[in-house]
Amino acid sequence: MTTARHRPTQDGSTPPRATAPCDDECCDLVTVPARQGLEAVDILRRGAGDTIGPVLHDGSCDTLGFLVPPGTADAWDLPGSACTQTFGRGPRRSAEPDPGPAVPEPPVAGTGWLLPPDGESGPVTDPAVLRAALGQAARTIEAADNCR
Repeated sequence: MTTARHRPTQDGSTPPRATAPCDDECCDLVTVPARQGLEAVDILRRGAGDTIGPVLHDGSCDTLGFLVPPGTADAWDLPGSACTQTFGRGPRRSAEPDPGPAVPEPPVAGTGWLLPPDGESGPVTDPAVLRAALGQAARTIEAADNCR
């Protein structure tokens, strides 16, 4: 049973048009329904240490995306979520000058940062830690829904 009100789609994490070779900013993207993703963010932020990397939201705020190490998509099989390759596009710096702190552009078009890369946390979220948090989030949501 999943807590998803809808299944995540590839449209929410469409890869860029041009494929670039992977470099030190390469990552994959795990997308989940926003409710489960927000609960997982809370779980990860309450955890010990820096266990959460950058997190994206789509334009309609239906899904959240967690940046994970490259290669995660090859073995990701958590029901109610999807993992796609960003094809060598991790967080990238904006070409426009910005007088404030530099916040890189999201790696996927049509998204924004819920938690931008800040240099303090790791560049990506550990997939095993994310999987555990998403499982706990699903159980928490299911328990809350059953109390109604």
